[in-house]
Amino acid sequence: MKTKLLLTVIVMSACLQLNAQEWMNLHRHYDGESWTMPLQMEKYSQFDFSTDGKTMRGYTMKKDSTELMVPFKVESLDSISFGNSLTDEEKGHNKYRVFTMYITTEGEAKIVEKETWLNCHISIDGKGEYSNYSGTGRIRGRGNSSWLYYKKKPYKFKLDEKSKLLGLDKAKNWNLLSNYRDVTDLMNVFAFETARWMGMPNTNHTRFVEVFLNGDYVGVYQLTEKIEIGKNRINIDEVGGVLMSFDKDDGPELSPDASDNFWSEIYDLPMCVKEPEDLSAEQIDSIKADFAMLEKAVKERDYAEVDRLMDIPSFIGILQLHEFLYNVEIDAPRSLYIYKDKGGKYTFGPVWDWDAAYDFDWSNWTENHTYFSDYRELIYGKDPVKATGANYHINKFFRDMFGDPTFVNQYKKAWEDVSDSIYVRNWEEVQKYVVEMNKGAYDRDVARWPLKNPNWWGGDYVVSEELDKMSTWLKQRKNYLDGIIAGYPDSSQPVVVIGEPVVEIKDGKVYVTASMDFAGGYSQEHKINLDKTEIEALLGGTPTALEPLDEDGSVGWNTAAGRYGAWFDDDGDTADYGWGDVHVYIESNELYSWRYGCHPYNCQQGDVHTVTMQYQRGNKTVDVIVTFTIK
Repeated sequence: MKTKLLLTVIVMSACLQLNAQEWMNLHRHYDGESWTMPLQMEKYSQFDFSTDGKTMRGYTMKKDSTELMVPFKVESLDSISFGNSLTDEEKGHNKYRVFTMYITTEGEAKIVEKETWLNCHISIDGKGEYSNYSGTGRIRGRGNSSWLYYKKKPYKFKLDEKSKLLGLDKAKNWNLLSNYRDVTDLMNVFAFETARWMGMPNTNHTRFVEVFLNGDYVGVYQLTEKIEIGKNRINIDEVGGVLMSFDKDDGPELSPDASDNFWSEIYDLPMCVKEPEDLSAEQIDSIKADFAMLEKAVKERDYAEVDRLMDIPSFIGILQLHEFLYNVEIDAPRSLYIYKDKGGKYTFGPVWDWDAAYDFDWSNWTENHTYFSDYRELIYGKDPVKATGANYHINKFFRDMFGDPTFVNQYKKAWEDVSDSIYVRNWEEVQKYVVEMNKGAYDRDVARWPLKNPNWWGGDYVVSEELDKMSTWLKQRKNYLDGIIAGYPDSSQPVVVIGEPVVEIKDGKVYVTASMDFAGGYSQEHKINLDKTEIEALLGGTPTALEPLDEDGSVGWNTAAGRYGAWFDDDGDTADYGWGDVHVYIESNELYSWRYGCHPYNCQQGDVHTVTMQYQRGNKTVDVIVTFTIK
């Protein structure tokens, strides 16, 4: 009980010194190192001990006047000291250091959901570089695949009071990125640093922290801002401005019950309105209509109108950064932000989510962590408007302006301006983080979360080797893109006009005539929309099934990603995409509205394909015969 007695005396002493000493610092040990948890004394109403003497407890008042108990295990405490905070002039402001964050949830509850907030206490050791922090808030999980599939979980937290953290501007909302499948911990960092250097607006900052969660060391995390509207974030009108994301996960396809998303009017893009929140259906429709004005200008390649409606440099910047780092999330798309101030232009940014870039191996994406295999793959191709030589056929909204010579020349000039330094300068910058991480943080993080390398007989990844691969890949990719971008055609490209599908009913069958754009590939702008009333009149009620048919009239199988539909081969039979002999597809999660597209490598302009879908209800069937012409 000597430890308890000693700590009791120290804590009582701290209470007596409250006016003289601002901070109580708990010093503990882990992995042979000494760690400091700073506690701001004025935020605690009292300290006491558990009856068994094993836990010291601090009681702090939250903003809502509820009291939160923060436990500190006595056995891990080496000593306690007291002191005042340094003045700003006395701090080092070295942002590259690896700082320490302690998170304690109420009752030491585990964070197991993204939906439920848990009360928590947070303490940050600024290590003499920035002010220490301690205070209360709430925390929960965040992310999509990173939350579902990976052991090291990402988090978001909301402070009870706006605060500066490690020199970053005051805010309540913050993110802790786990970077689990990124052994280097640099993929988001390099993208952020490069984007800021390129002049991309509102780019996030990075502070690396080693996190202890309820006393358990959980590794290195990237502390960064939440993307949101705010004075110290995206500083636009909170009522008249809008922040949106192009995002398959948060859009209407994968979040059909959400009220904050829509399919864009012309390019059929999955859009989610992030802020303002709680908008009415009429307000969402108004935002959709306003965005459609930009879509129309892009579709018509009206440079002057696009320039009036959109900040073109930010558009060029985001496109170049995605191609340089080979971030194929733009194909879905996912995590691609755009905002507009009241009376202002649509502006791309902030950049976000780059751990699927750098030629990530998607063959076993929930398990592997392999990058940097090929620097020659392209998102937009050698002729972006036609997607010639592209590994992905991204939505034409991101490619159509390459048919305008003014835009292409501006794009080329922008790349020339950054090419000489985009690798060299920014790689040198992130190496400053590496120097600090190599002082023990990398080793502790790898020991806590070892990752097996499937290419080396199950051995662990070696951080230094992955850093070398990353550096080599970035250098080779920059040099390769110099020639690719310089070779983009800069002559005017004709606009391909695709009309809406034509639907006719004849002799109990439905005939659809539709066109698609060869350059549109997987992503086309129109849908086949059928009349529910007419279909149900032919069937005598609601369909019980919707199946693809082979050419001989037998039921095929669904080889598309949606609930209904299929890929079809040149003969009109259903076919597996992996076989290679596929040409067009129908895909939908809805009975009466179908998306469609073509395989960009197997199809040619002028091809005509006829396929059949069949509604079924008991013994009754209705064939929908679709003839596609590829222009």
